[in-house]
Amino acid sequence: MGTYGRFPIALTRGRGCYVWDEQGRRYLDFVAGIATCTLGHAHPAMVAAVTEQIQTLHHVSNLYYVPEQGALAQWLVDHSCADQVFFCNSGAEANEGAIKLARKYAHVKRGIANPLIITAKASFHGRTLATVTATGQPKYQQNFDPLMPGFAYVPYNDIDALETAIAELDANTPQVAAIMLEALQGEGGVCPGDTAYFQRVRQLCDQKGILLILDEVQVGMGRTGTLWGFENLGIEPDIFTSAKGLGGGIPIGALLCKASCAVFEPGDHASTFGGNPLACQVGLTVCQTLEAENLLANVQQRGDQLRLGLQRLVQQYPDWLTEVRGWGLINGLVLHPEAPVKSVDIVKAAMAEALLLVPAGPQVVRFVPPLIVSADQVQQALLAVEKAVALTVKCAQNS
Repeated sequence: MGTYGRFPIALTRGRGCYVWDEQGRRYLDFVAGIATCTLGHAHPAMVAAVTEQIQTLHHVSNLYYVPEQGALAQWLVDHSCADQVFFCNSGAEANEGAIKLARKYAHVKRGIANPLIITAKASFHGRTLATVTATGQPKYQQNFDPLMPGFAYVPYNDIDALETAIAELDANTPQVAAIMLEALQGEGGVCPGDTAYFQRVRQLCDQKGILLILDEVQVGMGRTGTLWGFENLGIEPDIFTSAKGLGGGIPIGALLCKASCAVFEPGDHASTFGGNPLACQVGLTVCQTLEAENLLANVQQRGDQLRLGLQRLVQQYPDWLTEVRGWGLINGLVLHPEAPVKSVDIVKAAMAEALLLVPAGPQVVRFVPPLIVSADQVQQALLAVEKAVALTVKCAQNS
């Protein structure tokens, strides 16, 4: 339907942190399916898991117990603050489920007739009608109105604005059912959450009976150097969501919550494909490989290496670049607001240097390689992006 603004290459094969196009040219992949290919491409553990499961049982129905689903749910519960898990197919579906769960909780536990969910400006929560409404970016909502009722927006990392909004919305009768945030805003420009802010949000939620929902779709599954992004902030959510990296590229999403807010009953929510044996077996393999290969340590070390190299680039081009933001292996190179170039210009120049990057808005270049990336590959990426920036600057100066 022409919904994608595609770059002019067609990728046909991948292995590890590299992909190849139709002409056989190799690229270093620092997009990873947009923070999705946790173990890179054609990882032996994933290949074995897919092969064995597709030969055994790939899909049944949630009318029956699915052992692979139970095993993955158990791993996730054992490795998080959650007590229960619902499986779906994507991050948008997981966030949609979180919205439904929060609304039901507000009705049956708190007696709120018209529950409101507060989200952050510059957030991104998905493309369904409810999640695009939750997304605090008008550009994603344009021409899709009437949007879903029940959402309010505040600036990210601004505790005064949040407290004012809660006070105004709850002035006559309690309406705020949940606060839905990303621990680090990915699509919003790779903006990490402020620890003091999030800890105060947690306090407010506890004081007022408000649920805290954290969207971990992009930052979960080890991407930030901890298994979950919220671990960087020293808090626990009531509800959180996962997708992208959970299946390493095989579609799967998960809605996770504590027992205290697990109000779904039979018939409340469902999915035809969610939690099928194939997706869950691959998801469990990704989880187990994260542990077996000690990938969290690699994420921390390679993230430090990448940020240090990008910071040197900022120092080299102070009129063009302003800062480096991020945690672990989700990082953003921020362009100066007055620079006559956009993030996509650097992405295109990097592609010419056989490095794949992705924008996070018009002023941020995002670096989200597979979590298996090596020190040599990070250095290779830094050399390529240095050439890309130099070429972009030169072209802008000559135009």
